[in-house]
Amino acid sequence: MVTRMTTAADHPADGEVSSSARTALRVLTTAMLEDLDALADRLTLMVLRAEPSYAELGVSAPDALRENLRANLERGVQSLGGFIPDGVDPNDTSRDTGRKRAREGVPLEAVLHAYRLGGQVIWEGLLSTSRDRFRGRYDRELLDASGWGWRVIDAGSAALVDAYRLEESRLRSQELSRRHAFLAALLDGRGKDSVVAQDAATVLGLPTCGPMLCVVAPVENPTDEPLRSPRDTLAADGFVSSWHVRPSDIVGLVALADRSPADALDTLRPAVVGRVGASPVITTLGQVGEAYTLARTAARTLRTPGVAFLDDHLPEALLVGSPELTGRLAQVAFGDLLRLPDHERETLLTTLGAVIDHSGSPTRAAQQLYCHRNTVIYRLQRIESVTGRSMSNARDRLLFTLGLLTVRRRDTKDTAHRP
Repeated sequence: MVTRMTTAADHPADGEVSSSARTALRVLTTAMLEDLDALADRLTLMVLRAEPSYAELGVSAPDALRENLRANLERGVQSLGGFIPDGVDPNDTSRDTGRKRAREGVPLEAVLHAYRLGGQVIWEGLLSTSRDRFRGRYDRELLDASGWGWRVIDAGSAALVDAYRLEESRLRSQELSRRHAFLAALLDGRGKDSVVAQDAATVLGLPTCGPMLCVVAPVENPTDEPLRSPRDTLAADGFVSSWHVRPSDIVGLVALADRSPADALDTLRPAVVGRVGASPVITTLGQVGEAYTLARTAARTLRTPGVAFLDDHLPEALLVGSPELTGRLAQVAFGDLLRLPDHERETLLTTLGAVIDHSGSPTRAAQQLYCHRNTVIYRLQRIESVTGRSMSNARDRLLFTLGLLTVRRRDTKDTAHRP
């Protein structure tokens, strides 16, 4: 299946080798063309012994390999002897082999090794033909032609490599298109169809069911790279995942198996450079569409680079999910407090945040703020006076909490946009 002995020229031109060497090549290659079957048998055994990749291709591989090697040997011998048929590309078999091996997934190194073995068989065949049939008559001429002969073989090798890489690139593009198509189907909710889910799982390398996370990293502009090598980072700790770069975001599906979401996100963290959101746990590919929306919302709750698991950021998610209400929420919660001088407003909001963080305890809030407990109590009285709301009222406390989240997010955006 894979070795090419081809040439870039029809026959050595005047000046490249002597006329006697050209004559020797014609005589020897004519004789070798009669022994192609024996040469192909020998080369097939050499390749199968030297390169396990070929032996692993299947039961029928040896016969198919021999046929391919024979064609390569024939073209290589024809090239060296100047017997290329009119209109035939001397590197056609090399290009065909490169494409075929790329489709079969044979490593390029193995293909080139087989090609070099073919070159070895051809050159040894020339020498043995000179000695066995012509009592060494053409040995000296072969030495004269050796440099040109190996340039012919190298030209075929280069053609093989070019064809292999072009085919490999085409296959990658095709596979990437398939993966994107199936991801798009899952995001559209078509994973609820069991056939689509099964095909998607196969193409994406994921289980059809079982605990999974959808992870989304929004891409703010074309130069953004919010995640770096997430698949490799997760794989190093045993997580199976599939990732897709899109113009607006990077989307990943992470199979959890028997691990927790926290385990997966902790493992992912070293790859995080921007804002990344993770959905709640889903159990089927049919839930990917909803999970994607939730993961993207989770990412929007972050003000700085990091990872947000939606379930840990639900209040913030409610706010970013209803941007038309956030401005009104802050106004209703704080009223005239927002119109106080900057320093006073910031002091009161910081104090309120500390008290809320410490379950309404002025003492613990004071410890955090490095001030006296009575100072915190005075500031709380001032907040209640200005806003008309009370920390002892559960609904007012909820408004204060959500209002603080809104104000802090707004302040962060304003800071980020300052020149």
